[in-house]
Order: sequence, then C-alpha cells, then structure tokens
Amino acid sequence: MKFFVDTADVGDIKDLLDTGFLDGVTTNPSLVAKSGRDFLEVITEICGLTDMPVSAEVSAVDTEGMILEGERLAGIAENVVVKLPLTLDGLRACRHFRQKGIRTNVTLCFSANQALLAAKAGATYVSPFIGRLDDINLEGSHLLGDIRTIYNNYDFETRILAASIRSANHVTQAALAGADVATVPPGVIRKLAEHPLTQNGLAQFLSDWQDTGQSIV
Repeated sequence: MKFFVDTADVGDIKDLLDTGFLDGVTTNPSLVAKSGRDFLEVITEICGLTDMPVSAEVSAVDTEGMILEGERLAGIAENVVVKLPLTLDGLRACRHFRQKGIRTNVTLCFSANQALLAAKAGATYVSPFIGRLDDINLEGSHLLGDIRTIYNNYDFETRILAASIRSANHVTQAALAGADVATVPPGVIRKLAEHPLTQNGLAQFLSDWQDTGQSIV
C-alpha cells in the first residue's frame, strides 16, 4: 500500500520525504486554510519538492467551474492530480479530465455505489472517507472492502485511496481491506513506527550494552 501525506504544511512534507516511504501528497481547502497561505502558492511549492502525485482540490461546485479551475491547477505542474467532489457535476468534470489525460482524485466518497460511478467516470483515484463513517457509527473499513470487491469484479483501473484516516488502526484496516493508497496526517504516519514494547526493548538493550563497557567505534 502506498502512503500519501495529508497536509498543506511544507515543513512536514519535506521531513517525511526524507524517510523514503512517502508516495504522494493530498491537500484540501481546510488544510490550506489552516496554513494561512495562498492556495496556488502552496500547491506550486509542494510540486517543486517532489514529482510524486499532489492532489489539489477545486472550489467550484458546478461542472464548468470545476473544469476551469481544474485546468488551472493541472497547469501548475505535471504531477498535479485534480481533486473533485463526488457529485454528478464532479463526475462530469472527471470524465472531461479523463479524456484530456489529466489525473483526478474523486473525493468525499461514502458509498460503494458512489465509488462505482467514479470508476465508470474514469477517476484515477477515489477517496472513501473512513473516519467520517466511523464518526456516525458505520464501519469505514467495510466500505473499503466493498469497493475492493467491486473493482476487482470488473478490473477497474481506479485506485482506492483511503482518506479521513485518524489513527494507526485506520491504516491497518485500510491495508487489510486492500486499499491501494492511504492518505495519512503527518502525526499518524510518524506514530506508525511506534510501539511501547519496541521502546521498552530498546531501553533494555541499551542498558545491557552500557554494562559491557564496550564501544563499536
């Protein structure tokens, strides 16, 4: 499973790129608003850091507006993925971009039927929001599994991008369900390497090593 980082913080992106296990970046209007920076400036800077996919979301809600904004975003860099809402207008725009060879990320997916339509519209990625489903006592991981089954049934090329991930457990659930990608907040990505038994074991090893009085270098 690939890892995208879900942030508009350039510092976090730079730091995680150094780990070598980052495969892309997703942003959204809320994340950019938190940064307090100009939207186009942020996307341009992120695309300058990496040639990995960078999802940039349109703000329009009508097809014509989405196409206009999406083409502007796609013109920033070749690695921009135009992010569209999963509405009928968004799906029409998705088909337009598919025909033009521009990659898309159809977002705010909450049902298997929506994901089916996104695939038929030619979306590069579909983003099921598993955390928000959990918030209303539905199993977001079950949706991922349903979409995986449907996509496998018909050999759809659209990739499943698990989104609205809130915890390390969500990452595990996404991987078990067969998601192609998980887009994860920086803090959660860093926590994936943590386990209390690892820390306890390391502390014990260091203590035992110090008792030997030896040095490797």
